[in-house]
Amino acid sequence: MAYVINDDCIACGACAEECPVSAISEGDGKYVIDADTCISCGACAGACPVGAPQEG
Repeated sequence: MAYVINDDCIACGACAEECPVSAISEGDGKYVIDADTCISCGACAGACPVGAPQEG
């Protein structure tokens, strides 16, 4: 199941830098994950300082 970024996101971009398939992009006030591209590897969750990416 693809990861999703919750409202705790501080839009720092750490998750996008770590995503091996470039599934994360800057959205409106927070980053968003393209569920069709996400491979559920968890790299984003490990990189996030506030734990915003969650397995959805």
